[in-house]
Amino acid sequence: MRNSLPDATEQRARRYYDDFSDSYERGRSQGYHQMIDDLEVQVTVPYARDAHVLELGCGTGLILARVAEVAKEAVGIDLSEGMAQRARDRGLDVRIGSVCDLPFEDEQFDLTYSFKVLAHVPDIDAAIREAARVTRPGGHLLLEFYNPWSLRYLAKRVAGPQPIGDDRTEADISTRWDSPRAIRKLLPPNLELIDYYGVRVLTPFAAIHRIPWVARGLSRAELLASRSPPPIFRRLPSRRVAQVLETRALRLEPRLSTGYHS
Repeated sequence: MRNSLPDATEQRARRYYDDFSDSYERGRSQGYHQMIDDLEVQVTVPYARDAHVLELGCGTGLILARVAEVAKEAVGIDLSEGMAQRARDRGLDVRIGSVCDLPFEDEQFDLTYSFKVLAHVPDIDAAIREAARVTRPGGHLLLEFYNPWSLRYLAKRVAGPQPIGDDRTEADISTRWDSPRAIRKLLPPNLELIDYYGVRVLTPFAAIHRIPWVARGLSRAELLASRSPPPIFRRLPSRRVAQVLETRALRLEPRLSTGYHS
């Protein structure tokens, strides 16, 4: 374990998400945000069933609560006390900490997954190493990245930072965009990329989901598009990583233990 995220950067991120926690769930039970959560849960459940599961950056627990229904054990970790407390209010087991320095033992989980989080972690190498370290050989990692080869990236470039919460915008937190090609280079040698999944492949902008008949058709299309990319590679018999890129998701597997833990 190591603390790779600079204290100042970590503190800014914590304040951002603490402020955001009061309004985070506003409007998330329908439309665009519900569709995104449904797609992410659909990817996760087959790997979480009867497994020991860790969610990195679990926020208020919207996804963790659904995964916990099928998992043997479901644990979350989040940098923000405000976010974590709302998850605990749901009866979830949530710890406070950095994804770059996880407070868990080596090979503790069968599945480690993360959605909407790694794109905001500056030290992505440390985060991936830690995720692999706590995942058992033969387990899986489902990691979501934001893909610059996507409609979402184009929409963000055109529209600019949008309001987040009452007094914040997207410009208040750093966001990285990693292509599938770039992500391969980030993986430590004990991870094998075995598949991609798509999340928000076809949606040009979130507001279009406010039109009911469009939202229904687009949601069905997104479900079909989520499995459109070809499989890439598999993790050797140690830890597996499935990569979930928003507009492309990734699944990874850890290789057999070799004395090196990501």
